[in-house]
Amino acid sequence: MHVVLIHGMGRTPLSMLRLRRRLERAGHVPHLFAYSPTFETLAGATSRLARLIERRIGGERHALVGHSLGSVLIRVTAGGLQTPPAACFFLAPPMVACRAARYFSRFRLYRWLTGEMGSLLADEAFMRNLPVPPGVLRIYVGTRGPRAAWLPFGLEENDGILSAAEASGDCTASVIKVRALHAFIMHARPVYDDILATLAGLETAKMA
Repeated sequence: MHVVLIHGMGRTPLSMLRLRRRLERAGHVPHLFAYSPTFETLAGATSRLARLIERRIGGERHALVGHSLGSVLIRVTAGGLQTPPAACFFLAPPMVACRAARYFSRFRLYRWLTGEMGSLLADEAFMRNLPVPPGVLRIYVGTRGPRAAWLPFGLEENDGILSAAEASGDCTASVIKVRALHAFIMHARPVYDDILATLAGLETAKMA
């Protein structure tokens, strides 16, 4: 199956190379998508993502994998595709307006580096109104962040950037908790094992 991999904020497609290799070894066809919050708008990035999917994949079955902000791009894009994704996999996604974005959006450097997309992560109305993509949805929530009463997340489960509640939103049925930090969750074995198992199940169901 075609699988499009979309990195998170502050990262590049290089962060998804290990996952791409694992998908290739399992017989899938991965595609990397790059974008820059500093130099383009959300509309520009999602328009390019839709074109990549339509041109390289066309009407063939595909899945989308988004890390962090990459999952937001998927939520904006997926519903408008001519062929909806068979599955979407969200790795440490901000499913609601997150505290980190609300805090850092007060600083000029954050606003310059993350542009419109960084500001939207702090916008409660925008995040609340993002659609959930069609098809199978799996959400992987990191829980390896530090917990202590004096830390920003207190005793809440978190991945160092997002609390478990921020990364799961209302989609509790599809949430898988992983002992991983936000920036490295795509390297966690439970994540790629579950992605491969889910894709294999979709292929089996197609053949049945």
